[in-house]
Amino acid sequence: MLVAVTALLASVSLYAQRYENVPFGDFEKWTVRYIKESSLLGGREHPLHMIAPTDTIRGNRIYDYSKTIWSTSNAYAVMMGVVKASSSVIPDKGPAGTCAKIETVFDSCKVAGLVNVKVLVKGAIFWGKTFEPISGVKDSYGFMDWGIPFTRRPNAVLLDYRSFVPNTGKLVSKGNKIIDGYDPESVMFLLQNRKEDSKGNIHVKRVGTAVCHIDKSSGRWVMNFRIPVIYGDARKDPSYREYMDLVTGNQSFYALNSRGKRVPIPEEGWGDASMPVTHAIMYISTGSHESFVGALGNTLWVDNIRLEY
Repeated sequence: MLVAVTALLASVSLYAQRYENVPFGDFEKWTVRYIKESSLLGGREHPLHMIAPTDTIRGNRIYDYSKTIWSTSNAYAVMMGVVKASSSVIPDKGPAGTCAKIETVFDSCKVAGLVNVKVLVKGAIFWGKTFEPISGVKDSYGFMDWGIPFTRRPNAVLLDYRSFVPNTGKLVSKGNKIIDGYDPESVMFLLQNRKEDSKGNIHVKRVGTAVCHIDKSSGRWVMNFRIPVIYGDARKDPSYREYMDLVTGNQSFYALNSRGKRVPIPEEGWGDASMPVTHAIMYISTGSHESFVGALGNTLWVDNIRLEY
C-alpha cells in the first residue's frame, strides 16, 4: 500500500512539473475599465475588459500593467481630441467557467469636421502592453510593447479552443475594400534572444517557434490542443510552414528600449537552438493578415493556456 501511495505521489509531482498554467490563462479573472467616450459620440461609458486581477476601474486613465502580462486589442483611443473605446475581446462561457471570446469586428469613429474612421479590427490577446491612448490607425503594431522577459524553454503550448471561421472567400482590406482571400485564425508563441546596442536599437534572434493556424470552424471545444516548440531554425523541421517564418518588415513587432523609446524589433535571423532565451511573445488572434485586413465574423474562444516542460 505504501509503495502504491509513493508511486501515486511521484506521478502527481511529475505532472506538476510537466505542465505550468500561464498567469490568468484560465480567464477566470478580468478587470473592467469604463471609458467615458466624448459627448460628440454620445458620452456613454464603454466597458473594456482586461485579462487581469478582478477589478473595476472608472475614468479615462492609462492602464497600469504591473499586475498582468496580458494586453488585448480592446482600445482606449483619443483621435483629434475625440475619446473613443473599441472592444473585440470579452469574457464568455467556457467549457468549465469563463473563457476569452475574441472577434473580428468593424469599428468606426465619425465626428463631422474632426474624424471619420471605419476600420476592421482583428480581435487579439497578447503578452505585453498597449501604449495608451491610441492616437491613430496608421500603424497599430507601433502602439504595442510586444513580449515579456522570459528565460525558460518549454516543450509546447497547450490550450482549449473553439473556433468559428466562415471562410466566405472574401476579406475586408484597407479602405474597406472587398477582396478575394481567406483568413485563418492564429496562435503564436515565440521565444527570442534580444540585445540592445549602444544606440538603443534592439537586435532580435528567433530561438523557439510554436505557431499554428486554425482555418476551419471546430463546432465544439477542442481540448488540450498542443503546439510543439521548435528550437533553432524552424525551416529545418518537417512541420515547418511559411507562416512560421521570421517577423520582419511592415509586420515587425515593437518594444521599449532601455531609454523608454518605442523601437521596431524585426527578427534578424534564426538563433541556435542552444542560444539563451530572454523574451517570449504570446499572440492569439482571429486573423493572420496585416492590420485592418481580415475576415469579418471570425471568432475564437480560448481557455486554459498552459506550457509543457
